[in-house]
Amino acid sequence: MNTLIASVLFSLLLVFSSASTNFSGFIFSNKTEISNTPDSYNFENCTVNLKPENWTIALTGKGKMCAWKVVNDGGNKVLAQVSKEKNDYRFNLITNDKLSFSDVQINVKFKGVTGNNDQGGGPVWRYIDENNYYVARANPLENNYRVYKVVDGDRIQLKSAHFEINSNKWYNLKITMKGNKIKCYFNNKLELETTDNTFKKAGKVGLWTKSDAVTYFDNFEVNSLN
Repeated sequence: MNTLIASVLFSLLLVFSSASTNFSGFIFSNKTEISNTPDSYNFENCTVNLKPENWTIALTGKGKMCAWKVVNDGGNKVLAQVSKEKNDYRFNLITNDKLSFSDVQINVKFKGVTGNNDQGGGPVWRYIDENNYYVARANPLENNYRVYKVVDGDRIQLKSAHFEINSNKWYNLKITMKGNKIKCYFNNKLELETTDNTFKKAGKVGLWTKSDAVTYFDNFEVNSLN
């Protein structure tokens, strides 16, 4: 009998040790695997013409509050900033309520659709409030890609690169920040690299446009680099 019990226990041990992710509702993972799992949003499960749940709209600068909602782009649901108010110092923000990171990687698809003053857009991170955060944005009207910090409502340029960017065309933007080191990629090519020590603690992540820029975003993906 003791031999039989020992054999059964040994078999159960083998089953547990070979389980890769889930066994009877329990998830087996370590801290590193959890922190490297991306939080991804493609907005396909969101309702058209409404703001996604668990996202908050904000505004840096002057003018009326911006307008973010999910729209249909050729059969694909995307997140869009659709307000067309032409105020030059008006930065339109939307941040995720549940995500907060210090060392972070963000990937997002971006398309500048319309705008006479601006067509820029991109990700924000280490967001403290609407007046304090980092942002990287591409702008088809100016054919440039820039990274800024916004401190007490003042936007300060950290780095800039110039190359062709077309309206109504999808591009992939990626940023990483680890410690004080910032890297910004455009279609997987490193275009901007700098350092800054202004915001060191974890903050929210989200998206940004300027002035009357009607801009579409999709496949927003965030990874912790801790």
